[in-house]
Parts: sequence; structure tokens; C-alpha cells
Amino acid sequence: MNKLNLYREILSEKTASEILEWAFDEFGDDKIILATAFGVESQIITDILVKSKRPFRVFTIDTGRLFQETYDVMQKSMEKYGIKYEVYAPDAGDLAKLIGEHGPNLFYESIENRKKCCEIRKVRPLEKALSSVDAWITGLRQEQSQHRRTVQLIDWDHLHGIYKLNPLANWSEKEVWDYVKENDVPYNRLVHCGFKSIGCAPCTRPVGPGEDERAGRWWWEQDGPKECGLHYAPEYQI
Repeated sequence: MNKLNLYREILSEKTASEILEWAFDEFGDDKIILATAFGVESQIITDILVKSKRPFRVFTIDTGRLFQETYDVMQKSMEKYGIKYEVYAPDAGDLAKLIGEHGPNLFYESIENRKKCCEIRKVRPLEKALSSVDAWITGLRQEQSQHRRTVQLIDWDHLHGIYKLNPLANWSEKEVWDYVKENDVPYNRLVHCGFKSIGCAPCTRPVGPGEDERAGRWWWEQDGPKECGLHYAPEYQI
């Protein structure tokens, strides 16, 4: 049995809090980091970690095109939990070149241009954030979209060469919101306007009846997974 399968067997019966406790013991407090875009799932994980009373690292990527409501969640979380975020942003030179050559709304023109924007604003900052760790924690859930249905409690991130913990992988949407309400977790108020997955403001719209959670991301694109490059990987395909 390889190490990944061993880890999956160890974690298969553990709760989210037990998975996180195991992960920090296994990798060390400084070698594992939580990624947050202030969605409800990463907010839940933040809440669990704060209550664990152990030190932890958490980072966010400020793309420069986020909703004000997203910044409001960050501010409320800093005040409620007393934590500081490691903030990563696009390289100013890369961003200036991108906008200078293609304009500020290039993502509407083609999938290729949209991916260029995601590359500069998200993917490259992520590489910096993960450069010093052996594992990272995300709020991915199998219910979020068709392309995430094979997400495991722990995966191997081939792109970055580190482990990827998804402690809420098996949670339902109901379990998510039950936890948020029971623990008074700060969340983005745009969810009350139909937003279920919230990214950059120009690239996110409310979700319609019967659509999956990520249908509102890059809604003008008809084909392919609704991923920006942070999480999409071949092993997540069905």
C-alpha cells in the first residue's frame, strides 16, 4: 500500500476536526497551510482550527477583482478569530502587461484569455503560497460540481508536489449550513442573493434553479470544468 492510500485509510472514518488534528501532527504546524477565499467551507475549517487552540497558517489570494462583500467577511473573521492572513497578490508587472495587451475585461473574449487572467491573478500567487509547505488544506466538497465528485479527504497535488487535504469532501450542503448557523461562522452575505460559489466580481453570477454550485462561475463558457486552475486536475474528472 502506498502512502496516499494508507493516509486515505487512516482518515476514512475520522471527522473533519480529527482529520485536521491528524494532518497537523503528521506534517507539522509550519508545513501545512489552509487556503481560503472566504467561502463557507474554508470559513468552517478556520472555525475548527481556531477552536483547536493550536497555531496554524492560513492564506488568501487577493486578485484585485473581488466583491466588497468578500473583503467584509475577511474583516469580520479577523475581528472574530483574532487571526492574521498571509495575503498573496498578482505580480504588478505581470498584471500591468496583461491588462495593457488585452484590456481589463479580456476574460469575456475567450476561454484562453480567461485562463490567462486566472494564471496571473490566481495560479502564480498560489505557487508562491505553497512553496514552503508539504500539504495544504482546502474546502473542496464532492457536491460542489460534477468535476469535484471524486475529490478525496486527501489527494496528491501533482502540480505542486504536495498533499492536499479536503476535510469536508464528504459533507452535504445541509451539513455545511447547519455548522455555520450553530457556530455563528462569518459568511458572505451574497449567498442570500443566489451566489453559491463566489470568486471575482466580473466572473461570478447567482446560480439558477437546478444548477450546481459552480454554474455561476464564468457562466458565458459553455464547455469544460468551471475551474480557474487552482484545483482542477485530471484525477477530479469522472
